[in-house]
Amino acid sequence: MIRIHFTPGDFANVRLAPRPAPLQELNAALTTMCRQDAGLLLGPWRRRALRALPRAAHPLADLVPAGRAPSFLDTTADSLPDALEQVRSSPAEVVGAELERVYAPTPTPPPAWIHDLRRGDGRAWQVHHRAQHAAFEALLGQVWPQVQDLHRAEFVRRAVDLAEGGVDSLLSGLVPGASVDGSVWQLPGLPREVRLDGRGLLLLPTFHWSGRPLLSDLPGLPGLPVVVTYPAGPGLPPQPDGSTGPQALAKVIGSTRTELLHQLAAERTTTELARLLRVSAPTISAHTAALRDAGLISTERAGKAVVHRRTALGSLLLG
Repeated sequence: MIRIHFTPGDFANVRLAPRPAPLQELNAALTTMCRQDAGLLLGPWRRRALRALPRAAHPLADLVPAGRAPSFLDTTADSLPDALEQVRSSPAEVVGAELERVYAPTPTPPPAWIHDLRRGDGRAWQVHHRAQHAAFEALLGQVWPQVQDLHRAEFVRRAVDLAEGGVDSLLSGLVPGASVDGSVWQLPGLPREVRLDGRGLLLLPTFHWSGRPLLSDLPGLPGLPVVVTYPAGPGLPPQPDGSTGPQALAKVIGSTRTELLHQLAAERTTTELARLLRVSAPTISAHTAALRDAGLISTERAGKAVVHRRTALGSLLLG
């Protein structure tokens, strides 16, 4: 559990990111792309992303040798040029310390360009700049207008939560499992204690990540708030053809399973689903097993009948 400690002033300095952050969204997309447990829903998107990533973006893998990226890549600038410039202007001591940290657990020595990056070599920074730019264009370029639209909708939703219920209500309802206990905000994640100490908190939604919230805490850089990047949106990454939510879901899991999810707006038995979808009961059982494994439905026996219910995740994906 992540525990974030607030001062009284920090409660008054909780902000919602007004616009999406290109590099943070890219970090989320790359993290999702590298997941080995992508599963039924994200598997097709992950495979397309891996195919789309150009060779120019491959040096980014050198920055994440053991699955954890250096913190100087975290920036909430809302334009790609500004974000790249912020990363480039990171203090040399921060860059060096972070590269040393991410390579410490690995037996593999850093490649030459990483050594050059630690020294502040301009050509190494150009390699990094080209890699970030190429990855953004490949993974997010076509869907960025959709990300902006999704972000605007999420911003309005959370702003209403804040206006109607206050900071406690906003923080408690941000992600499942979050709660506020006095001056401490608890949210799912690896055990960690973070003290804001007047730095404030920035809440940033992402639409390419569906795991636990991601925390960016840079106490060595004065003036920067702690950033919590949390999963939002329909639960599936935006598609290049402009589809999200149910349309994209049907392409991933098929029209029959999507229709089955729609029918589970109320709980139904296997027999009822077979009648409504005009397929056999064994076919329904095969579909419900796949949806249950993906966490989209739950199933329990009630006497001789088997009853299926749509989970919160299933409802979220249908919008």
